[in-house]
Amino acid sequence: MAAAKCASRSAAGVANGRLPSGPQGLGRAQVVEVQRARIVAGLVDVVLELGAGSVSVADVVSRSGVSRRTFYEIFTDREDCFLAAFDDALARVAGVVVPAFEGESSWLEGLRVGLGELLGAFDEDPGLGQLLVVESLAGGPRVLERRAEVLAGLIAVVDRGRLQARQGIEPPALSAEGVVGGVCSILYSRLLAVPLPVTAAANDEGAGSLVGLTSSLVAMVVLPFLGGVVARRELERPCPAARVSVGVRGGGDVFRGLGLRLTYRTLRVLDAIATNPGASNKVLGEVAGINDQGQISKLLWRLQGLRLIDNVVGASGQGGSNAWRLTEKGLMIHGRLESPRGGSVGL
Repeated sequence: MAAAKCASRSAAGVANGRLPSGPQGLGRAQVVEVQRARIVAGLVDVVLELGAGSVSVADVVSRSGVSRRTFYEIFTDREDCFLAAFDDALARVAGVVVPAFEGESSWLEGLRVGLGELLGAFDEDPGLGQLLVVESLAGGPRVLERRAEVLAGLIAVVDRGRLQARQGIEPPALSAEGVVGGVCSILYSRLLAVPLPVTAAANDEGAGSLVGLTSSLVAMVVLPFLGGVVARRELERPCPAARVSVGVRGGGDVFRGLGLRLTYRTLRVLDAIATNPGASNKVLGEVAGINDQGQISKLLWRLQGLRLIDNVVGASGQGGSNAWRLTEKGLMIHGRLESPRGGSVGL
């Protein structure tokens, strides 16, 4: 109970804009990290709801539950906050796509596996794709500059296909830029048409899944470099099956049969419990950036039903406020997930 009271005092200090210190409270750096996570998650929520071009600082602070002063202590302006959200989302995607690409021995196989991971990540979390591909176009000059840097890197990777070109095939110099632009255009139109939130059932059925485009997109990319025969072969290859891939350090077997879609909000709650054992619903909502107590209660109840967490209150027969901790299974799950630092996408 002492741990819960300590966590409760710490969360109250965060909510009131005070920075608790010493052994009874969070350190300053931890408080800033929590506040940053709440602000970035709030920005992503309103961007996906209103569109990047319509979001103001007032919208962000209202949704994240922090003061305007706190916002400007962490970010210089709305665009700076959007850039942080973009970079966080980009890091999540790169964390699965880059190892997948580099783990293959050939450019072609790396391209297929890496693209499959990217599309699978966007299927699992459509907001991630909408932020990176769609809303970034209205994020501001600095965001557009960062986006251009990312595209330049992708173009360079695709341009490696020129080294794979067979004799008699001389790809135009702009081939890589053209196919990357074409893929981005297709993803833009598909992501723009995806309603939020997308249910897990719709993804399980594969309705409108992006990963189902893998073979067509790979064929489109390799055609200028490897010719029609290879492109047709790639087009006929089966697309990868939808799977939970974003944020997973190792294999995905541990997640099969959970019956719960592991969204970024779920990861934030698991991380909040791991770092605040014995905390109450209210405290965990504060730390995870979920201000609606009904939502946090429902999510905790579902996690308890999956035996990922348990409630230590009542063990002594004294009752009292909820005090949550990870179970052995929950600890295993949390250990296999990337820590949701920064709270980039809160869907």
